[in-house]
Amino acid sequence: MPMYWQLKRWAETDRVRTIDNILALRRNLASYVPPRTAEATLLLATWNLRDFGSNKFGHGNRLPESMYYIAEIISAFDLVAVQEVNEDMTSWERIMELLGPSWRYIATDVTEGASGNGERMVFVYDSDKVQFKHIAGEIVLPKSKKNAIDQFARTPFLVRFQSGWFKFNLCTVHLYYGAATGAGKRRRVEEIKAIGSFLKKRAKKDNQNYILLGDMNVVDPDDETMKALLSSGFVLPKDLMMGTDEMKWATNMTESKHYDQIAFMVRKDELEPGPSENNAGVFNYYNTLFLEDSAEDYYTISKKEGKWPKTISARKNYFQKEWRTWQMSDHLPLFVELKIDFTEKYLHRIREGTQPVQPPTPDATDS
Repeated sequence: MPMYWQLKRWAETDRVRTIDNILALRRNLASYVPPRTAEATLLLATWNLRDFGSNKFGHGNRLPESMYYIAEIISAFDLVAVQEVNEDMTSWERIMELLGPSWRYIATDVTEGASGNGERMVFVYDSDKVQFKHIAGEIVLPKSKKNAIDQFARTPFLVRFQSGWFKFNLCTVHLYYGAATGAGKRRRVEEIKAIGSFLKKRAKKDNQNYILLGDMNVVDPDDETMKALLSSGFVLPKDLMMGTDEMKWATNMTESKHYDQIAFMVRKDELEPGPSENNAGVFNYYNTLFLEDSAEDYYTISKKEGKWPKTISARKNYFQKEWRTWQMSDHLPLFVELKIDFTEKYLHRIREGTQPVQPPTPDATDS
């Protein structure tokens, strides 16, 4: 990131702590997230960035150092779908400044109403690696007696991208949460069914690649919320790339819930996992940042904001379960590595006379 030089202006204690944390975070990212490549692979991620750009719940604004950590994590990927970016984009523009000039974003307007929570959906991407293909829109359900809901609580956002040979429609969602049982749970399941069914019809109609990702509020792999997603024909990364270790995909802070997912519905031979051993997974930044033994340090820094208790033990509990989630998030980034260079496969098919004259997806010259 090009804006590290601004840290020179900080007070020594803040500067040293932040730089030490950035260095530790970079080591942690390098050890777990595959390296970015120029042409061979795409690193795609989704991250619910809790209540970003707002302090409406009164836990305090994000510290300047937290902005660096968030930007550092985003910069480890090529394209990230971000949920819960709020109406005021001032903090988001700071993230973009830290990321640097090659990074771009596409955002929705806020979704009005209580369920919408004033949130935006955002795609942020490195334009040196990913091209916006000039198609973007919020999903509006067609009127149908088969639809159990008329519209989503927070409107899904679909954008067409291309990276290397791989051209795809990317739809991000933050689906209804509600109660764990009863009408709230049924609404959650019906929203998953609705977006899955809508995209399935679209994929069949236009014969294009679709990826559905975001905070789907899936309870667990065996729950009806997951079954609703799979019933539409989408395939999940754990089935493709990482075996059957289901807990690897838990994306909440304690790694016990499977709220966030990345699911695929693509044309034959156009989805290949990347070559890295760890080509999909969840990155837990709390192994590096805002460690439990630093509660008193951050209480000293931010005690004028937030809801810090009076006793040390209570402050430690608040720091661990609440305060730091409003600095970073209560969700962890979920990512996949995909191959985007199909040159050799294409040349072999031409050699064997089995490939049409045109490549399987338009190349970058039609951008």
